[in-house]
Amino acid sequence: MLYVLQLLGIAVFAASGALAAGRRRMDVLGVVVIAVVTAIGGGTIRDLLLNRHPVFWIADPAPLVVSLAAAGLTLAYARYRRPPDETLAIADALGLALFTIGGAQIAEREGAGAIVVVLMGTITGVAGGVIRDVLSAEVPLILKPGQLYASAAIAGAIMYLVLEAAGLERQAAALIGMAAIAALRLAAIFWGLKLPVPPIREA
Repeated sequence: MLYVLQLLGIAVFAASGALAAGRRRMDVLGVVVIAVVTAIGGGTIRDLLLNRHPVFWIADPAPLVVSLAAAGLTLAYARYRRPPDETLAIADALGLALFTIGGAQIAEREGAGAIVVVLMGTITGVAGGVIRDVLSAEVPLILKPGQLYASAAIAGAIMYLVLEAAGLERQAAALIGMAAIAALRLAAIFWGLKLPVPPIREA
């Protein structure tokens, strides 16, 4: 289950990276680079912080193959059909859900405590998108006011741990956690759901 989640998340994030790079009019190499770093960036940072060696895509090249295949398929589709405007955001929301819970489960396997599990899950979910946005000359979503992005990942990871601690079977808890993350992110995209921005007096 964990391995499948990783590969699904990699494919979805690679597709979102390829779309973002394509919309910035990058060449084929640029699209591939953005797609790959979006797909493996968060997991790489997670593994380095958890001192997991070798890093997951060095130990198993399948994530690289999947990310390259997803980038190629996305480019082929986009060449003949214009992706809907919301495609990038939806792909990013699904990737966020898959990566966050997958990262949380990896941290659990490494014996991390609850806070670290939530943090590692969140890093796995958001770091690749941050790298994608920075390389695409965009303001990262986690820095935009009120965006339910990292906060959605945190909420879903906490829900996963709470349900698991309550006795729910791990896979069921993971699916519910992923659904919560995706639902929060999609609600932010389509209905404008946002976190409050605290007022600060400047004078």
